Amino acid sequence: MKLSRVGTSVAMTAIAALALAGCAGGGDTASTTDPASGATDGAAASGSLSGELNATGASSQELAQLNGWVPGFKAVEADVTVNYTATGSGTGRDNFVAGTSDFIGSDRAFKLDEIESETFPLCAEGTDLVEFPAYISPIAVAYNLPSVDALNLDATVISQIFAGEITTWNDPAIAELNPDTELPDTAINAVHRGDASGTTGNFLSYLESAAPEAWTFGTEDEFPADLGGEAAQQTAGVAAAISAGEGSIGYLDASQAADLQVAAIKSGEGFVEYTPEAAAAVVAGSPLEEGRAETDVVYDLDYTGVEGGYPIVLVSYLVGCHDYQDDAKAELVKAYFSYVVSAEGQDAAVAAAQNAPLSDELRTQVQTAIDAIQ
Repeated sequence: MKLSRVGTSVAMTAIAALALAGCAGGGDTASTTDPASGATDGAAASGSLSGELNATGASSQELAQLNGWVPGFKAVEADVTVNYTATGSGTGRDNFVAGTSDFIGSDRAFKLDEIESETFPLCAEGTDLVEFPAYISPIAVAYNLPSVDALNLDATVISQIFAGEITTWNDPAIAELNPDTELPDTAINAVHRGDASGTTGNFLSYLESAAPEAWTFGTEDEFPADLGGEAAQQTAGVAAAISAGEGSIGYLDASQAADLQVAAIKSGEGFVEYTPEAAAAVVAGSPLEEGRAETDVVYDLDYTGVEGGYPIVLVSYLVGCHDYQDDAKAELVKAYFSYVVSAEGQDAAVAAAQNAPLSDELRTQVQTAIDAIQ
């Protein structure tokens, strides 16, 4: 089956300003629109549904899913069970292609050539996918150097570290960025994701965009194995590996870096520490990808950085069918997706994972795509 592309995102040209949204309640009410802002307050659940959804995918979404969205949705749809297993984005996409996950979380959307060539058994033949940003977070560059309280890095130095070209922490290139810091001669252990991950893809895309002469190893979701370093499985594995080894450095979703030392990253003329607001500022300047269906709300991220923006950002997607083979399944997915993007659902994720919530403008745009699910 090849999915038809019945329209493009050109029709959805409003680019959302991803500033932190104010708190708002959800409740067991029907979807409503605020006449002042035009924001849809989440097609809230009715409490009348029953059934089970099984989903896999991005480990970056794990805290938001398990501690935010799943229990929050359960509170309004008590007879619906949502099972989310953080397998990693690559496995999640494989599962959706295999028809074993009702929906998935993924740190990147399906590529256009994948959509054209793959078969999606849960989707009606000829239908498009529904893909939309659900979780926005900085990708932290975390390190383990007890004697170094603060660390500045830029894309070129990060590239050289992960390429194995800079091997000790007192290397002159690092020292130049940190003139007032006494750096140890500790060996560097660069930790990367060992599984296919959109976090890796986004991280490497940043390196290629911001330091094209230094990073010439591609932007695939799997880290180049021939570069060496330590491989760790999923986000939690990267965090554990960094914590376990002095001299280690790695990249991971910022929601799971709270107990780690984290570098400030060069952006514009200064160095910016990661915050949800700073990550949102970069996404706000990025356009939607061209050539996608109207239900396929995917960003073409600009990783080059803006003054005051944190340039290594992760936009993690939820992915489902526009038209499901099973109408009952479609109803459950539609309700769950609507809760996730509602103000209530986004507030629940922020409380669980400290990510950047969707703005009212983006929530309205995404809800339009969700409303098309059938």
